[in-house]
Amino acid sequence: MQETVFELQDKKTDKELYDYQQGAIQKIFEKFDNEREDYHLLYQLPTGGGKTVIFSEIVRQYLKNHNKKVLVMTHRVELCNQTSEMLTSFGVVNKVVNSKANLEDQDQYSCFVAMVETLNNRLNDDKLDISDVGLVIVDEAHYNSFTKLFKFFEKSFILGVTATPLSSNKDLPMNDNYDELIPGESIENLIENEFLAKAEVFQYDMGLTSLEVGSNGDYTVKSSTDLYTSPAMLNKLLEAYRKHAENKKTLIFNNGIETSIQVYYTFKNAGLPVMHLDNSATKKQRRQILNWFKETPNAILTSVSILTTGFDEPTIDTIILNRATKSLTLYYQMIGRGSRILNNKSKFTVVDLGNNLYRFGPWGADLDWQSIFRSPNFYIDRIKDDESIESSFRHDLSEEVKASFSKSKETYFDVKEAYEEATLAGESSKTVLEKSIVHHAHICIENSEDVYDAIALGKLLKEDIDNRIQMYAKCISKSTHNFLSWLKLDYQKKLNSYLRENFDTIFEEIHGHPPEE
Repeated sequence: MQETVFELQDKKTDKELYDYQQGAIQKIFEKFDNEREDYHLLYQLPTGGGKTVIFSEIVRQYLKNHNKKVLVMTHRVELCNQTSEMLTSFGVVNKVVNSKANLEDQDQYSCFVAMVETLNNRLNDDKLDISDVGLVIVDEAHYNSFTKLFKFFEKSFILGVTATPLSSNKDLPMNDNYDELIPGESIENLIENEFLAKAEVFQYDMGLTSLEVGSNGDYTVKSSTDLYTSPAMLNKLLEAYRKHAENKKTLIFNNGIETSIQVYYTFKNAGLPVMHLDNSATKKQRRQILNWFKETPNAILTSVSILTTGFDEPTIDTIILNRATKSLTLYYQMIGRGSRILNNKSKFTVVDLGNNLYRFGPWGADLDWQSIFRSPNFYIDRIKDDESIESSFRHDLSEEVKASFSKSKETYFDVKEAYEEATLAGESSKTVLEKSIVHHAHICIENSEDVYDAIALGKLLKEDIDNRIQMYAKCISKSTHNFLSWLKLDYQKKLNSYLRENFDTIFEEIHGHPPEE
């Protein structure tokens, strides 16, 4: 039977399948033929590798050679419609089971495509006959919403497909629901063979100690909003865009609608072509916005996680991660949105403003998916936490700001080292900030002719002050949003006062003469 399946492939499909896709199909059909009928198989392939093409061809071949039906499950309406269209293009007549579907003619179909919640309702109401479903395909199988439906398919072969075979819930590992994983082609190989574009990543060292982790294991929307809507962070985002993505089609991912809206206004006020999209948009609004994004060469689209799956726009040049995540899957999904090749596009830009590269390693690194599938907790527990990531940061002035302090040999102040010295000496932790203020004042005066120049330079130190305060707060294990805000304001006031009171004295110490009148 297997020989017949692959003999028909090239003759009947209207899509050209690549060698690695054909190889995957062969491996999967070997499991169909050799394993028990209720075997649960998981197949991994990176975003952009053509998972839908592969399983559409599998459905076509399965229906041709088995006297049983196929059910494809998705978790989003966009994926449901895209999957149905792809199956149709493969010559597979299928019925979409959505909330409005009339199932009176279900016996005329051998393939169904259904959203998970709708399917759950229909099966619990006994509205859909699944007695002769031999194959169930689960798209984006890492989502746990599907597993509640497995009880209905105790005699069916289940094929899960995903780019990242790591459960979205640590307590529900995928190896509890799947017998085996078949890893597909690696991102590295897909790039090398020109199936995917290469990511050029620009990583910013971010202070994220104010972020809190919620019950789902990822950073909360509230703490992310508090941090990423601050003027300093919005300015950093705008600067990063101007430096790495100006006039390029850019997709910005945020954690929370409020952040995305603030990003929208920040870019709009800067005179840039930007739109905002979240899950409250109507179908018509979404269609209009995505069409604008497609047709506008330098478009900027700021969004929440709505565009991580079921969205393909090969013209994207830049992905900005304006958020942190603890989800490997989300990290790969977000970056994967820019990896589609198009004409002469061989690379795309990623700007990381969430320390995600430090947390998970480079996108496309050679991950051992078999080990992750077998021992997910071992992998999750080894992901670096923010404290260990940030402990290695050396926050100095940006190159732009440093140009205004060209007479200073050392603009860096090691807060952590100063804290350890103060602790050993039995001094109050406040002496760390006092020494930091003295250092900031020194470099301001060193590059000024009068006190007004020095105070103006002090205003340029806002980001450096924020970084020092973040590190100080981490040293004393106190980092609430209100506390940090108060510390930063207090620091700036004390720096200004120190400059006014000590300018003449420090200027004379540096230059050997008092400032000119």
